Amino acid sequence: MKTPLPIPSRREGRRLSSDAPGSRARRRARRASKEARPPAVSPSIEALWAERPFVALLLRALHVPARDLEDLLQTVLLGAWKAIRARRYRPDPSRCPRAALRAWLHGVVWRQVSHYRERACVRREILRGAPRAPAGQAPVQIEGELLARAALREVAALPVGHREVLLAAAGPLSLAAWARARGMNPNSAASRLRCARRALAKRLASPGRRSVTPAPQ
Repeated sequence: MKTPLPIPSRREGRRLSSDAPGSRARRRARRASKEARPPAVSPSIEALWAERPFVALLLRALHVPARDLEDLLQTVLLGAWKAIRARRYRPDPSRCPRAALRAWLHGVVWRQVSHYRERACVRREILRGAPRAPAGQAPVQIEGELLARAALREVAALPVGHREVLLAAAGPLSLAAWARARGMNPNSAASRLRCARRALAKRLASPGRRSVTPAPQ
């Protein structure tokens, strides 16, 4: 005759191990871990926006194509700002604030780029420049179009006088004809054009602005 196994009481059956998920010891450990974390820090939106060139540099170093660089840059900054608003940014108080912010942004960039590379449109789509362009015309290169837009944004940021003379030099009239139509000495117009071109070159070469040079593929 088989001996029946002892049946544990209801209280013993409900007793949780100290290592079981949801146990009181585990809850205390999690609470202590949260209390030991550094306090949440909320840098201003201006401080985050000031790191835009740094984020763009990281994206180019990770070989993000120029056609997607601007969109991914906005995604990184928006995700970082949402995390800051949710009080998930907890840097080490002993570190320099800017160095801590850049180290944290480095991790945000890595995560966003990994998500970007897993998107189906990145893994499967083959981009074609102007697939519906009229017959007999060369298709517009997407990379070149984006670079032209970036350069035009820099032109739009110049003073009015610089913008006018640059657009005149690119127009159908000669610079001398444009100057005479405005009662201006052609030599003065040429001098203004040289100054405007130097100002534009300085803006394009400034390290604090996003480069319009194609990213290496």
